[in-house]
Amino acid sequence: MSIKYNLRQKSQPGVAGGGQKKWYAAVAADGELTIDDLVKQIEKFSALSEADIRGVIIALENVIVDQIVNGKIIRLDKLGSFYPSLSSEGVDKEEDFSTAKIKNAKVNYRPGKRISDALSTATFKKKD
Repeated sequence: MSIKYNLRQKSQPGVAGGGQKKWYAAVAADGELTIDDLVKQIEKFSALSEADIRGVIIALENVIVDQIVNGKIIRLDKLGSFYPSLSSEGVDKEEDFSTAKIKNAKVNYRPGKRISDALSTATFKKKD
């Protein structure tokens, strides 16, 4: 199986008039998996029942949500890590900063070694 891609032409960022346009590869998503799909796939690799797997996935989601909003980094071993980040306006002096300057919070993901290793050996195929 390969990661499918399309080509997209983009202008140079920060160049007046767009500069020279170049072609870049972009992932062409090949569908998606729902929790139902994940449960069916996980059943193949474990002795757990569908209800048990579904319960664990939902519980994991609940724990991640609860902990990420408390500023925790969630490390899932070889799967990777989820961690919170902030976007804010800048101020000239530290004492001028207040929480009103924070625009939003986001969740970032950093893949673990197993996923990084798999991606480093991925093959690519242009989508038809």
